[in-house]
Order: sequence, then structure tokens, then C-alpha cells
Amino acid sequence: MATGKTKGSVKYEDIISKSLLVRSGSPAVYQLRPKKEEIGSLRRMTLGEKDLNQSNRTILLVGETGAGKSALINTLVNYTMGVKWEDDVWFQIVEEEEKRNQSESQTSDVIVYKIFEFEGKTLPYSLTLIDTPGYGDIRGIEQDVIISERLLDWFRSDDGVHEINAVGLVLKAAENRVSDRLMYIFDSVVSLFGKNMEQNIVALITHSRDTAYKNALKALEAANIKCAKDEKNQPVHFLFDNCQQEDRTEDTEEDLQHAFTETTGGLKKFTDFLGNTKAQQLMTTVEVLNSRIRLTACIQNLEEWIQFTELKQREIQQTQEALKKHEEEMKNDEKFTEEVDEPYKEKKTISAGTWGLGLFYEGAVCCTVCKENCHYPGCTVVRSPESCEVMKDGRCTSCTRKCPVSDHVKEDWIYVTKTRKVKKTLRDLRETYEKEKSDFERLLKNLRKEMKELQKDKDQMLDESFQHVVNLEQIALNVDSLSTHVHLEFLIEKMKEKGDTEKIQKLEELKRRVEEEKGFRAALHYSFNKLKSLW
Repeated sequence: MATGKTKGSVKYEDIISKSLLVRSGSPAVYQLRPKKEEIGSLRRMTLGEKDLNQSNRTILLVGETGAGKSALINTLVNYTMGVKWEDDVWFQIVEEEEKRNQSESQTSDVIVYKIFEFEGKTLPYSLTLIDTPGYGDIRGIEQDVIISERLLDWFRSDDGVHEINAVGLVLKAAENRVSDRLMYIFDSVVSLFGKNMEQNIVALITHSRDTAYKNALKALEAANIKCAKDEKNQPVHFLFDNCQQEDRTEDTEEDLQHAFTETTGGLKKFTDFLGNTKAQQLMTTVEVLNSRIRLTACIQNLEEWIQFTELKQREIQQTQEALKKHEEEMKNDEKFTEEVDEPYKEKKTISAGTWGLGLFYEGAVCCTVCKENCHYPGCTVVRSPESCEVMKDGRCTSCTRKCPVSDHVKEDWIYVTKTRKVKKTLRDLRETYEKEKSDFERLLKNLRKEMKELQKDKDQMLDESFQHVVNLEQIALNVDSLSTHVHLEFLIEKMKEKGDTEKIQKLEELKRRVEEEKGFRAALHYSFNKLKSLW
């Protein structure tokens, strides 16, 4: 450890004694050592002790790699601590990228930083910073869905985050257009929130010197990003430079001091905004996230159910054809047999994660009555089906019969559909499709009745999926997202098979609206290119 003779080394002597010297010089840079808590796949970093008498402000930060998000987090922490230019010292709470990659698990993509004990230095409140470093990375779209669920885990846990003061869209000042990747990231995050959040979404423009930031503003306006607007109808924005920890030399000191002063001004305006803006409760956000999860679970279960139903219909059709073909033979021969393809459900073991801190992070929630996978990939920080997002008012919103929670399990297996060749006698067929003895015509009638029942269940599940979409449209800030579009195409195709003209028109109208959105087109283009590169 180095102590040095700077003003900052005396002013922050206690903090420095608990920190790791990263670089000596001007300024001396120290790595803070906050308390780390691993909560399953989530990570919380706490600096200081919480004072229950002090208020708090929470910021969710979103941006692509290289935008300066980590530097901005460090800058906010230093500002909260009261670090000034003349202190000639700089602290970082975000670990260096290389160290972070070594220490974090592949799924630890939401990090919460809680900054306490500095109220009164520059701010009258403490800060909570939520970082989402994994959005849009090489692990694919499924990873982004996991990150959304990680956020939901934070938003609904007892000691998690229950309100947000600002959602910060972080981008460089020199950006003259919002890239497809960045649009995809913004679309992914904005689509999580309810309509109440729009006035809390702001632009945090980094690497901002002189008037370069106007490029980023024009890019945001052109992209039609949903966010708070000022009196000039421009996106509400705040300017920051990212050079506070750069080594000060005789040639650079004047420019760096000017940048430090400009950034302090941006921090003052931003933190004033935090102090004056009403925090948004995350109940609506949790409802939006739950609605998206239920829609996805419902569609996924519907796809699996349709597959099973089509196989079942094939079996019934084979049986009907056999009955018609061999009617006379069967009437005279109770032992007559016919081979058919019989669908059945089987349990398949999955990778279910591990138990830790009393929590079961992966696994599937399945209905043991319907033999269906109600939520897979499943919820993370819940141990039993009662807490799963697809459960509502004590019943499942996903399975065919909407069975009670008590009929569900959360385990390390799922149901899969398979078929097997079986030989059935006339007696078998009668026992399968009739509860009492009947003649041949009654047997055929019951087969047709079962096919109608299967179609009725399919139509009911389609209508429920449609209602999930309608609910999202009513509450979500950005229903026009890529995730919604995937489901719309499937629902339209199946509604056409059903022939429900009114619902088809509604879904096609929403699909057109989604496709007209610049954000959707950019997100789709980025996703396609990402998949193509993986292929």
C-alpha cells in the first residue's frame, strides 16, 4: 500500500488503508474493496453501512461495451464520496475487466452497487447503481432473456430493488447513429418497464467534450428512443467525460482539469434530477416482466401441446381408418389387432443448476396432471412452484387445465413427447374411447368427439396467449419489442387456422406497428447478424 503526501491521501486515509493501490502517480488510483455478496447468479457490492434514516436514489445503467459505463459508475462513486480535483486521488469500485471475467460466473450479469456513509459530502442521499453488463454480448438472445429474469429476481426479492429513480442510457458523445446492437440493448431493457417509467429514462452521454454530444442527441432523436424530454422536446441528457483517472502531466493537466470541472457540472445536474424526480415503483415493471414470462411460457407450452395433439390426432385418424377398413372383421373378432403410433410423455433429466443459500436456481416447473412444462427455462431465485411467475391466484396460467399450484413440481426434469408403435385390439379401443360397451358407430362418434375436445383445448390456449399480448399492450412502455414479434408471428399463423378474423386483425395490426418501429428493425438486424456469425 502507498500512502503518499497528497491532500486526498490524508482526507481519505481510512478508505485508502482498506483499498488496493492500482497505480501511483497523479492521481493515485485505488481499487475499493466493497463487501461482496453472491446471491445465486446475482452479485451485490456494498460500500459502507446503510443508515435507515437516510434516503436513497437508484439508477439502472444500460449501454454497450466501450461506452464508458464502468468509468461512469466509478465517477458517480467518487462524486458521492466528495473527491475533488485537488485531492489528487481516484477510487474505482468496478473491477478491471480482466479480473472481473476471472472472478464472475458466466451468468452473473446483473451487479448492484450500494454506496453508503457518504451522505452530506456532496449528496443528501445514498446511491444504488444497477449495472447490466451482459446485454447484447456473444452468448446470444437466450442470455438476454436470462438477464431480464435476473432483474426480475432483484425487483421482487425482499431485500432487492423496489423502485428506480432513473434508467440511464449510456452512449458516447461521438455516436452519430444508434447502432443496431445498441438499439437492440435499449429495446431489450426499455421493454421491461411499464408506461410509468418513460419520464425517468434519460441519456448519459460519455466522452463528452465541447459540442460533440450533439451527435449523440441527434442519434437518439432519429432512433425515436422512448425517454424523458425537456422543454425543447429533446431527450433529457447529462454530459460526462471519462478521463478523471488519466495520469496528469504538464502537457495534459490543464485539459484534464477542465474535463474534471465539466464532468462535475454534469454530475451536479444529474444528481439534482435524481433528487427532484419521483421514483417509480417497480410493481408495474414486475407485472410487465411477469406478463412477458407468462406469454413466453404459454406460447412454448402451446407449441409442445400442439405437437402432442397432432400426434394424438394422427393416432385417432389411424384408428378411425383401421375401424372403417376392417369393420366386418372386428365385429366378428374381438381379438382383431391394428398397429398405431401412440404418443406419450416421458421425463427427461435437464441441467438444473445447484442449491445454494437455500435457493434452487434452475429447473423446470411442471404440471403432474397435464404432464406439461409450465415454465422452462424456469424462474431462478424461487425454490418451489408457489413463487413461479406463471402462477397467479393459486393456479397455473400456462398448463391446459390451469391446475392448482399443488399439482406442480419444480425439479431437474421436463416432459418430452415421444411416440411408440402399439398393437391394439378392438377391446383395447373400446376401453380407451368408451366407458361402457357400445356399438361400432358409437365408437367412431367418441373418436370424433375426442378430436373436437383436442381442438377446443387448442383454441382456448390460443385465446389465452392472445390475452397476454393484449395485457402487455395496455401496461408495457415498449410492447413493440423483438421478443413480442416472435410470438406474434406464431399466434397469427395459428389464429388463421382457427379462423378468428377479429383477433387476426388485432395481431396483424400490432405486428405492422412493431415492424415499423426503428428499434425493432435495428434489433432484428442485429440479432440476425449475431446468429449468422455464430453459424
